[in-house]
Amino acid sequence: MILKPSKIDLTIEQIHVKSFVHFLVELQNLLEFIGEELTALNETVSVAESVTSGFLQFSFSQVKDAGRFFKGGMTAYTLDENISLFHISDDEASFCNGVSPNIAEVMALEVASRYESDWSIAVTGYTVPVKESQNKLYAFFSISRHGKIILSEKLDLHSRTLPLKAQLYYSEFILGCFKLELDKIKFDQQAV
Repeated sequence: MILKPSKIDLTIEQIHVKSFVHFLVELQNLLEFIGEELTALNETVSVAESVTSGFLQFSFSQVKDAGRFFKGGMTAYTLDENISLFHISDDEASFCNGVSPNIAEVMALEVASRYESDWSIAVTGYTVPVKESQNKLYAFFSISRHGKIILSEKLDLHSRTLPLKAQLYYSEFILGCFKLELDKIKFDQQAV
């Protein structure tokens, strides 16, 4: 006996597919805008990731002529790699399990320095509720420009958010914030 999905199941599945397609289209538009703005500014960006597992780097690589503005990135998923790659103190990393506002800022500044990029984005956090996060989902991210942190924020998600959705949400939100920072630079330059 072969079971066929009900009309309700198909409708829910179609909604999920349409939502995902809409997400991808919006993400592509956002990335194209970011690429155009960075190219117009003649500036570059690099990325340091933990919780998003390279999704930001992947996203930047999808933009036309990404090599003109995207210098590269580093993904450190374990505590030991965070300590090693970003020169974070053992004590600090162990105390907060590698997830704190300060660690996001250190990651942003370190990746900008290593890649000699004008901008950098860093993110660390959780996609699954664990004891170390008090069973909550959250991430800290930082954006730097010319060696200075210009934005640091915390993102909170519902603890039942699926890991993939958490990574996508973190990534889209961070890229949206990056776009706003680029808008500020563009506005300031036009005002002069």
